[in-house]
Amino acid sequence: MRRALFGRRKTVVFDVVLFNSGERGCLADEVVGCVLGDLTLLLYILYVHYTLVLLLPMAKFLEILGPGRVSAVIDLKFIALFAALFVSSSDGINMEGKYLLQLKSEIRDVLHNLDNWSPDDLTPCQWNGVNCTSDYDPVVFSLDLNSMNLSGSVSPSIGGLIHLTYLDLSFNQFSGTIPGEIGNCSKLERLYLNNNNFEGNIPPQLGNLVSLFKCNLCNNKLSGSFPEEIGNLSSLMEFVAYTNDLNGSLPHTIGKLKNLAIFRVGQNLISGSIPVEIGECHNLELLGLAQNQLGGAIPKEIGKLRYLAELILWDNQLSGVIPKELGNCTDLVTLALYQNYLVGDIPVELGNLKNLEKLYLYRNSFNGTIPKEIGNLTLATEIDFSENMLTGKIPAELSSIKGLRLLYLFENQLAGIIPPELCALKNLSKLDLSINYLTGSIPPGLQYLPDLIQLQLFNNMLFGNIPQKLGLYSPLWVVDFSNNNLTGQIPRHLCRHSNLILLNLWSNKLSGNIPPGVTNCKSLVQLRLGGNSLTGGFPSDLCGLENLTTIELDENRFSDPIPPEIGQCKALQRLDLANNFFTHELPGEIGNLSQLVVFNISSNDFGGRMPPEIFNCTMLQRLDLSHNHFEGKLPNEIGELLQLELLILSDNMFSGAIPSIIGKLSHLTELQIGGNQFFGTIPNELGGLSSLQIAMNLSYNNFSGNIPPELGNLALLEFLLLNNNYLTGVIPATFANLSSLRGLNVSYNDLTGPLPPIPLIQSMARSSFIGNKGLCGGPLGECGVSPSSSTSPSLREKSTPFSKIIVIIAAAVGSISLVLIAVVLYFMRRPCEKSERYWDGPWWRKLATWQRAILHNMISCHAGKVVMAYPYAIK
Repeated sequence: MRRALFGRRKTVVFDVVLFNSGERGCLADEVVGCVLGDLTLLLYILYVHYTLVLLLPMAKFLEILGPGRVSAVIDLKFIALFAALFVSSSDGINMEGKYLLQLKSEIRDVLHNLDNWSPDDLTPCQWNGVNCTSDYDPVVFSLDLNSMNLSGSVSPSIGGLIHLTYLDLSFNQFSGTIPGEIGNCSKLERLYLNNNNFEGNIPPQLGNLVSLFKCNLCNNKLSGSFPEEIGNLSSLMEFVAYTNDLNGSLPHTIGKLKNLAIFRVGQNLISGSIPVEIGECHNLELLGLAQNQLGGAIPKEIGKLRYLAELILWDNQLSGVIPKELGNCTDLVTLALYQNYLVGDIPVELGNLKNLEKLYLYRNSFNGTIPKEIGNLTLATEIDFSENMLTGKIPAELSSIKGLRLLYLFENQLAGIIPPELCALKNLSKLDLSINYLTGSIPPGLQYLPDLIQLQLFNNMLFGNIPQKLGLYSPLWVVDFSNNNLTGQIPRHLCRHSNLILLNLWSNKLSGNIPPGVTNCKSLVQLRLGGNSLTGGFPSDLCGLENLTTIELDENRFSDPIPPEIGQCKALQRLDLANNFFTHELPGEIGNLSQLVVFNISSNDFGGRMPPEIFNCTMLQRLDLSHNHFEGKLPNEIGELLQLELLILSDNMFSGAIPSIIGKLSHLTELQIGGNQFFGTIPNELGGLSSLQIAMNLSYNNFSGNIPPELGNLALLEFLLLNNNYLTGVIPATFANLSSLRGLNVSYNDLTGPLPPIPLIQSMARSSFIGNKGLCGGPLGECGVSPSSSTSPSLREKSTPFSKIIVIIAAAVGSISLVLIAVVLYFMRRPCEKSERYWDGPWWRKLATWQRAILHNMISCHAGKVVMAYPYAIK
């Protein structure tokens, strides 16, 4: 008879024999129960079975001798049974279990996932992550330890699991190298080592895994080149190793992988060219080589891959043209060749790719026109040809791609009008035609596109009105028409769907007020309307927009005071109101803008004192109050603006001494305070502005005393303007350390002594030093030599009446010249903006043409300052 024991994943069947044991019979596998009672180690039954089989012939023989002798034989069998149990219990776990325990010994298991891996078990078949076969002699065929937060290294003992077909160690923190012994697992079909920290080379022993059809090594730190042995993986269908540090060339043996369908090795350091043998992988569906250092041309052999659905080659160093053979890959769904060095025309054969959905060719050097055959890609959803050198017109045939959602053609050399046919693309959500040479008006049909969220047409030559219903039917997010010639008013429906984030209409010819539909747009983040002819006051409704970070209204015709509500713009980071007609004092509520980084109100009619609350804006990096009527002293609190990079206060009426604490503004790169009424000495602390690079302009003030030698520490400084003050002493020799200096002006002071023997200073124009009676050397001439003022007596004696007339005329002309020089000196001591008020006065109109010409030749106005033929007085 037969009895079965049912265990985990297996059924073990034992042959049993019935023995006559005196008064009752027992099944052979019940003998243990009869003798040992509750013995639970039923797995020993197998061993008992074989013991009884060996003793059975002897027992039958002794049975002839009678019941008594049989009893003796049974006792003998019991003795043999106990011995067998003792011996069996000493054997422990089987060999595969020992390999796994060795693997465990090098693993750190913080979550105790492997706690039930015990050496006291006979087999590892019930351990976590271990799966065994269910046949008579079970073996480990699967080891799945993924996502267990395991770390440590993988022991070479893994190679002892020769029956493995599935190994998954992914999404852990394993480190070290991949053991070459893994190549002993010759039955392995699926290998997942991805998302760990494995280092070193891909072991060439992987080439022994001829049954392997899936291999994933991505997101590790593997290095070295691909082993040639990869070509031996004749069953391989999927190989993934992206995001590592693999280098070298792709092996030519890749052409032997006839079953390969997916090959993804992007984001590595692979160089060389794409092997032409890739064309022999006839079943290839996805080729991903992006973000490497591949060079050379795209091999035309790729055109043989009729099943290829995705060709991903972006961000490499590929050159040459797109091979027209790519038009044969009619199963292509995605073609991504962007960010390479490809040139030439876009091949018309791409129009054969009827299944293509995404075509990315941007950031190359393609020229020529956009082929009208692109209109045949009727399944395309995204086309991006931006950042090339394409010319000609935008083909109207693009309107045939009814499912098109994204069309980017920006930064090319396209001309002509925007085709009205594009308005038929009802699924279009993103359209960017910026930075081209497009002319004409914005097609009115664009305002009816129901899915349009991004419309960017900036840096073209468009003119006419903006369609006034724009935004009424479209959930717009981004609208950028800046730097065109658009006229008319801002459409009032732009934020109808409350999605608008960016509105940029900078540098057009728009007029009128900002419509309430914009000033009340709750979603608005950036509002850039500078460079137009907009009018009205500062829209106080803007102050209620919680998301607003940027307001740029510069170069318009806005007027009136800034309302106190400005302090409610808590998120504001950039406020530019320059070149308008805003008046009155700056409201103290400006100090509530704690996130403010850029604040520019230059060239307005603001007056009064600088509000001390402004120094609460400690995030400020750029502060420009120039060309206004601010007065009073510069407060010491300016030293609290520790992030300040640019400080421009020029052409106001500030007075008093410069606070020495300005020298603590370590991030300052430009300091412009010329054209004010500051007096006193220049603080030595300004020499500590080690980041000062663009300019230090202290001209047209009333500074006195010596030039601080510490200014020679400004090694990055390019322009130093100290002209038109009352400075005395010598030019410091420390100026020899100003190694980056491109321009220096110390003219019209009271400096003395020879110019320092510094090549840069010696080579500068004379206009940089004139107006200092005591300076000499270099372009001013040698020191100690003065021109003779004596006249020869003989010449005076030979004077005639005619010569006396000449002298009288010369004296008259000289007198007029002295008057003109006096006028010049007067205005050179004043800011240009203030001086210009007199140029149109009656006195100017009374001057003769030649007198005006002399004044214009002597005086020039540069960056808001009067400068004597000096080109460096920049703002």
